[in-house]
Parts: sequence; structure tokens; C-alpha cells
Amino acid sequence: MTKRPSGDVVVVGAGMVGAACALYAARAGLDVILVDRGPVAGGTTGAGEGNLLVSDKEPGPELQLALLSARLWSELAQELGGAVEYEPKGGLVVASTPGSLTALTELASRQRAAGVTTAQVDTDQLRELEPCLAPGFAGGVLYPQDAQVMPTLAAARLVRASGARLETGRTVTRVLRDTDGAVRGVRTDRGDILAPVVVNAAGTWGAEVAALAGVRLPVLPRRGFVLVTEPLPRRVRHKVYAADYVADVASDSAALQTSPVVEGTAAGPVLIGASRERVGFDRSFSLPVVRALAAGATGLFPFLEHVRAMRTYLGFRPYLPDHLPAVGPDPRVPGLFHACGHEGAGIGLATGTGLLVAQTLTGKRPEVDLSPFRPDRFDHPEHLDRFAEEAAP
Repeated sequence: MTKRPSGDVVVVGAGMVGAACALYAARAGLDVILVDRGPVAGGTTGAGEGNLLVSDKEPGPELQLALLSARLWSELAQELGGAVEYEPKGGLVVASTPGSLTALTELASRQRAAGVTTAQVDTDQLRELEPCLAPGFAGGVLYPQDAQVMPTLAAARLVRASGARLETGRTVTRVLRDTDGAVRGVRTDRGDILAPVVVNAAGTWGAEVAALAGVRLPVLPRRGFVLVTEPLPRRVRHKVYAADYVADVASDSAALQTSPVVEGTAAGPVLIGASRERVGFDRSFSLPVVRALAAGATGLFPFLEHVRAMRTYLGFRPYLPDHLPAVGPDPRVPGLFHACGHEGAGIGLATGTGLLVAQTLTGKRPEVDLSPFRPDRFDHPEHLDRFAEEAAP
């Protein structure tokens, strides 16, 4: 006798993206089961800064997704109140030379044409916006739409708001498929969960979940450290970063890269980033990286030289070779959806990703064209050589 389905959708991964997928699928009327081998926000989400950014994205598909997500985050913040610690503080990108300011201004112009709100900031205005900023910067651009949430709280709150059945401490060992190859659920170390749809929201481990369904998705880990100071009175008002941060995010290099990113939090500590390097899942502490972060931060805000660093932590960002996430149905396996590979932007892009997945699941036209995010795009010949280079140690 055929077992009856346990639900309509199984979402694998209880990080921010999985939580958003569960929320919007449930609100679309689907019976959702959310599964994770660890706790809610126990992976990349729990090691994130909670950034919701449009400022660091070139015009294109990812920026479209970011703008949709920013709108949805604002709506959720009004709905959920202070439960997610949503802070629309804005982003301030600063340029150290006239040449970098010209490049930043040109980027902002293209972003503005794509729907981003920007404001040119001259040298005097920089000090008005950030009185503790180091002198000597050529200017900058203000991005009022940039915001921040507390990632672990926000993920937990979205899961609770979804009403989805939460199954933590349960490891998925196989994606079940019927004789025609279509999804029929997942096998776990505590039994099968049956559903006609499985959403791979496993973040950095998205490649592993895809492989359990018999398909290839080249998600790679990109390690990043964050330095956390002692609690302080609010002296950094915005998320402040150097203009070269955007280029570092888009870089294909596996080597260590650091670019200064500094922001205050509602709780008081200042968060300092950003670093990125491809070293597999190596969790070892790196003193040179932390020193580089500290040096970059004091270059932006000299007062930090006299502030104590309380701790540092690291996380692994789910990186795909073309810097776009995999979002939507996988044409290779009926019933398999992907929502992973967002790199360091997963917190910000989660809401839009969740809504687009839910719209597709229920037969609606997604608000953003999903074709650039096709999960099978890396099977095409033009991507094979690049993937081989990216996957090389």
C-alpha cells in the first residue's frame, strides 16, 4: 500500500532562506515541513551579520531580487514588530580617491536607473552623516534602502510565523523519487517524510542535498570572519564600507580578500568585516585575517583602535561560480526546487527567494524572472570550463 504524503512541501534547511520559503509557501496554502540536521539558523545564518543590502549589487537579476526582498523585509518588520530587530539604518559607501569616487558614482547612477535610491555625498556631508569617520575621503554614496536584522532571531520568528512543522535534529539522507523520477519526499535518519515537492534550502551544503536527488549543483563554501567589539554607545550610524567591497564580493578569486565594513548594532557591539576566501570547510582561526579586518576598520573609524574586540566568529557563504543563487524548479527532477547559493547575501535575499518559490509552486507567475537563476544552468557547455576552474583547489 502506498504511504500517504506527510505534507505538500518539504523544505530542507532551517536557515533564513529555508525559513522564508516555509513562510511564503505556508501563506500560499501549502502544508509545509521544515527539516534540518541542526537547530534553526545553525549554519551560515547564525554566522551572518544580518545585512539587507541593495548597495553592493550591480544592476541585473540579483539586484531585482534584492529590491523585491527589501520591500518584503520592510513589510514583515511592520507585521512582526521588534521581533526581528529590523533597523533601516541605510548604507554609506565611501571612496578614498577621486578615481574610486568616479567609479562609485557611475555604479550608483546605474543602480538608480534600476530602482535603487541613492544620494551623492561630498566630503563635508560624510562627517555630518558619520562624525567619527576618518578624514580624507573623497566622498561617497548613501543608500537609504540598506537595512539590518538580527539573523538568528529573524529566522526563528519567520519559522514561527509560518506555522510549518519543524523537524530539527533530523538528517536528510536521500531524496526519494518514484519510478518516473519525480520527487516523492525525503528519507531521514528518523524515517521518511513524504511530499511531492522538496525545496533544497541547505545553503552551503546545497550541493550535497542536490546530489541526494541525483543532480549536480556546484555550491562551494567561501569562508568569512567577523570581528565583534565590546558594547558601545552608538558611534557608527550606518553600515559603512569602502568602495572596493563591491569588487571583492564579485571577485572569482579563491585567495584571501579583505575590505573594511563597519556597522553598529542595536545591542551596542560594532561588527567588523569583511573577509572571503575559498578554503573548503576549514574552521581554523586565522590571525592574519582578523588583523586585516581590524586594520581596515580603524582606517575607517580611528576611535576603534582603542576599543576592545570581544570575539570573532566565522561562517561559510554558499558560493556559485556566476555569483547568482539557484532559485526555482529543477527541470532535471520533477518536484525538486532549489533556493540556495546566495553567497553572503542570503539574509537579504531570503524573503524574495521564498516568495518566488511559493509563487512558482502555486502556479503563479513569479514577480522576478527566474531564468537567470535556473538550477541546471551549470550543465550547459559554456559553464563547464568555468566550473572546473572554480572547483579546483
